[in-house]
Amino acid sequence: MTASAHQPPQLARANGIDICYEIFGDPAAEPLLLIMGLGAQMVIWDDAFCQQLAARGFRVIRFDNRDIGQSSKMHGGKRLTPFELIKLRFFHIPVAAPYRLIDMAKDTVGLMDALGIQSAHLVGASMGGMIAQEVALSFPHRVRSLTSIMSTTGNPRIPPPTREMAALLMAPPPRTKEEYLARFARTWKMLRAGSFPEDEARDLELAERCFARGINAAGVGRQLRAILASGSRKARLHAVKAPTLVIHGTKDPLVHPAGGKDTAASIPNAKLLMIDGMGHALPIRTWPEIIGAIAAHAHGASAQAA
Repeated sequence: MTASAHQPPQLARANGIDICYEIFGDPAAEPLLLIMGLGAQMVIWDDAFCQQLAARGFRVIRFDNRDIGQSSKMHGGKRLTPFELIKLRFFHIPVAAPYRLIDMAKDTVGLMDALGIQSAHLVGASMGGMIAQEVALSFPHRVRSLTSIMSTTGNPRIPPPTREMAALLMAPPPRTKEEYLARFARTWKMLRAGSFPEDEARDLELAERCFARGINAAGVGRQLRAILASGSRKARLHAVKAPTLVIHGTKDPLVHPAGGKDTAASIPNAKLLMIDGMGHALPIRTWPEIIGAIAAHAHGASAQAA
């Protein structure tokens, strides 16, 4: 991929809000949208990861979801309480939310509209996988293939996050830059569920980049509410027609590995790739296998559709 094939971040009007996006790769290549997870800015899709995917023959588009990074900030929704989680888990009392995953799916489709993309390969991580599933369900003609990474169906029977991960998720947001940088490093070390020195060495620089792009703690809370208020997709996922690949780590502390297995079992003819030793992150050492699997799946789907 040449430098001229990289378009710097810019804003697009999509679904009534502004979405910040960035493109890697040949404009004539097959479009592939990367959808990030809860509270994660688009730069968590590493630059080199995007470049390597683009080199496999894709026009790679990453973007900030609503309420994060440099996309539009929303309003409303109080901080989620443990009491609400208890009511949801044991009494099935829904969590209130200013928006839901279907709204974020419409953001994704709106961005495609703004970029003149009729259909694309969708790759979603964690909450991004949930959004991608929703696009495949609600806008099937827009999806060439679906790759759902370290995500789940919303099935309440899937085991919850580890106690340590849940506590970190519910902790009060950092108040200063120093607290943010420390929290970032601690969070990603816990998410990786192992020793990954090459990634850990880059955490400070990535945290600085995210902080400079803008932090929105209330937005992360609204995104979490969107997930919990959207309920389970399990009963609907049998209707997904897009060729589907599910990727999940065997040591995921946030979305239990059963979540990936449930996703693959719920979507007709879905392929499941379990990555041994991987947590809830995409460590550099896993890139060759993951990028290779995404590229092979997407190109295979296109060949099958031709």
